[in-house]
Amino acid sequence: MTNLEFLLQRQSNPQLTEPAPNKTVIENILAAGMRVPDHAGLKPWHFTVVSGEGLQRLSDLYVDAFKDIFSKPDNQATAEEIEQKLAKAKKMPFRAPLIIVISTKLQAHEKVPEVEQVVAAGCCAHAMQMAATAQGFGAMWRTGDLAYNNIVKQGLGVAEQDHIIGFLYIGTPCRELPLKPSRSFVPHVDYWQ
Repeated sequence: MTNLEFLLQRQSNPQLTEPAPNKTVIENILAAGMRVPDHAGLKPWHFTVVSGEGLQRLSDLYVDAFKDIFSKPDNQATAEEIEQKLAKAKKMPFRAPLIIVISTKLQAHEKVPEVEQVVAAGCCAHAMQMAATAQGFGAMWRTGDLAYNNIVKQGLGVAEQDHIIGFLYIGTPCRELPLKPSRSFVPHVDYWQ
């Protein structure tokens, strides 16, 4: 497969299992994240690698976040809905044997606005997903409510002004997925000539 074919056939794989990438593969993934476009070389991102017992710690953090949400006076969920949501949250980190949390480390800079720094961190997530795939692993970039939850952010050491860009789930694909049809770029492009 050529480099171009690799890019044109990119797709996420949510069905992941053991084995997780080894240390060398993880280091390659992290190194790929460091090669993204980065105006002024700020490196406005941080990576948290979660595996082994760390998955249980993340599970506990997710459960704490949802318990806090459900304790609010405006909560309308039934006891059954709460129980189901907590059970789901508890299992979420175990959908893959490795998760890399990509977050921002925003810096005040006269030439690099916050939006550029957030985009750079997003590029990290994409590059790391591609690096995992290039080494034979599957990956899924996830966000959801917990990416924006202050309890989760605090638990992961993400400062209040910063953002969780995503949770990059990585593991061995349970099965090879059929290639999704290509999407047309035509409705998304204008040409000025």
